[in-house]
Amino acid sequence: MTGRAQATRDRLQRCALELFVQRGFDATTVEDIARAAGVSHMTFFRHFPTKDAVLLDDPYDPVIADAVLAQPRVLPALERVRRGFLAAWAGLPEPADEQTRVRIRIMAEHPGLRARAWENNQRTEDVVVAALVADGVARLEARVAAAACLGALLAALLDWGADDAGDTLGARVVTALGHLSADDDTGRPTGLRPPVSPGGTVLG
Repeated sequence: MTGRAQATRDRLQRCALELFVQRGFDATTVEDIARAAGVSHMTFFRHFPTKDAVLLDDPYDPVIADAVLAQPRVLPALERVRRGFLAAWAGLPEPADEQTRVRIRIMAEHPGLRARAWENNQRTEDVVVAALVADGVARLEARVAAAACLGALLAALLDWGADDAGDTLGARVVTALGHLSADDDTGRPTGLRPPVSPGGTVLG
């Protein structure tokens, strides 16, 4: 994506969040967002396929699957997935706190958006499971491992979004995934760095 295209995408997302907070998600139209951003509604759809994709867009599934498969095959599936999630997250820039909190809070308070977030999680789970099964892991073990780690990740997002404490989202994700580990007292395996790079955007 070119610098100009990224700037347009960022402006659309910023305007959308402002309107969602002011008017509510349901009362805000794509035309409203495009008008506020100074572009056409067709330009909006070149960047986001739907209005809720402004909040829930998630292009990272292939990155996550590759990170999981990069972990040692001798590890149990749960530990491979957990370490893979940590490695993938560590490779992303730390999201801008306030904008990301707004996105999470809007999603958490809207039943339809919560359902879409669950669907996104399910797609990610399917990608991870397929990768592990192709690598020789039993399907049920792969499914349990992926579901557990995605549950921890979603719990971290929602907990951080509802909390104005000073830690970063990345730190909260590391803590949540650490609860699935028996490696050490912190739950963080040696050699994995927490994602603390400043700036940037992430997920949705």
